[in-house]
Amino acid sequence: MDAALAVSGAIARKPERNADLFGAAQKLEATFLAEMLKSAGLGQSRDSMGGGAGEDQFSSFLVQAQAEELVKAGGIGLAEALYESLKERQNEG
Repeated sequence: MDAALAVSGAIARKPERNADLFGAAQKLEATFLAEMLKSAGLGQSRDSMGGGAGEDQFSSFLVQAQAEELVKAGGIGLAEALYESLKERQNEG
């Protein structure tokens, strides 16, 4: 039983994340994902029954919102990697 408490205590003492730094990493991941979604054709006008000029103008907002939701749902792990890299860089300087 003591081993289980020791493990849970170690998990509880995990260092806190720098919220600003992790937020910046998440924004970078969302921007990357938005560009990938655009490259995949998401947000392009449809040939039939499309929304016209309005759809063309606002599709980038939809793609960005979808990318941000992907990041909130866990993303592809890029934000975590970026955060660790930025944290190391911050600690160096």
